[in-house]
Amino acid sequence: MSGARHLYVHLPFCAYRCGYCDFVTVVGRRGDHGAYAAALLIELDLERPSLADNVETVFLGGGTPTFLEPEALTGLLEALPAAAELTVEANPETVTQALAGGLRRDGVNRVSLGAQSFQPHLLEVLERRASPDVVRRAFYHLRDAQFDNISLDLIYGIPGQSAADLERDLEAALELEPEHLSMYELEAKPGTRFTHAHGEELARQAEAMEDYLERVVDVLRSADYRWYETANFCLEAGRAGGRDLRSRHNLAYWRGRDYLGLGIGAVSTIGDRRWRNAPRLRPYVEALGAGQSPPRELEPLSPEIRVRERAMLGLRLDQPLALASVDAALDEQALTRLEGLALVERRGNAGRATIALTERGRFVGDAVAAELIA
Repeated sequence: MSGARHLYVHLPFCAYRCGYCDFVTVVGRRGDHGAYAAALLIELDLERPSLADNVETVFLGGGTPTFLEPEALTGLLEALPAAAELTVEANPETVTQALAGGLRRDGVNRVSLGAQSFQPHLLEVLERRASPDVVRRAFYHLRDAQFDNISLDLIYGIPGQSAADLERDLEAALELEPEHLSMYELEAKPGTRFTHAHGEELARQAEAMEDYLERVVDVLRSADYRWYETANFCLEAGRAGGRDLRSRHNLAYWRGRDYLGLGIGAVSTIGDRRWRNAPRLRPYVEALGAGQSPPRELEPLSPEIRVRERAMLGLRLDQPLALASVDAALDEQALTRLEGLALVERRGNAGRATIALTERGRFVGDAVAAELIA
């Protein structure tokens, strides 16, 4: 069956903009929420031929999807195609008992909660408004609404963060027993006000990233979480009643699957084409209001580009790649050298050979993949 089985919907609205954020966001603009949600559904209708009849995953990201006006959010969720996994990102301060219950009634079965940290001084550095107690209250609201697949996002490498702070964040997160944890290195883009304010400390933190990741992996594995992707962990199946709690939507990206993206700044990759919608709100709404596709940039995708991306992303996973599927993208001399350094391993015979990063290689995975890919 042809067509993309994975749908991303970008909701850019936020109550405020954090200093480190470089996502496509729009602050406030509540008066535009309804028109934007309507435009999303028009874009969905225009692009419907690009979707498979049976969609596997839908992911609402942002921005802050749960900042959207309730009526607009409900209408959007009701109109989206059914999917086995429907994820909504949420900022803790937006999650009330009513919102949690509404999401559940509207078919959402997975929530990604942006905690970022449980340390007040680090939340202040990040310019986050949710206190640790607000994060916990949001989590409990979701549990009370019968959500049994909640992911927590945490950041490490924050200016002023110590190894002890990271340990405390992990301890606080594990007390909540989420099904999934995403542990992200802080990436502050050059030239932002955040880098101007914290430049020297960011450089110091960058030197500690590998040590931080090793601590994260050690703590979470000890708590029976599977390190299934460089920055992502889920409860082992034995503790999860046999469920596979990996993010199915993100797995589609890492495995090089086709996906459709709706909304400003959203990217779509289907077959030999990729397009990115322009990041401006007004032209997007106006074009779709006239029944036209929004302004976008088009990028042809050669087989070479797709196989390189397949290798780069697939190596982030804890499962080996079929060597034949990525061999054209690999530098054989680099592969031999990296094998000798015990950073990469090949297994199996010709035709059934696989490739994967070793445990040691996964801690420096981006650097290994950059050297490995021709």
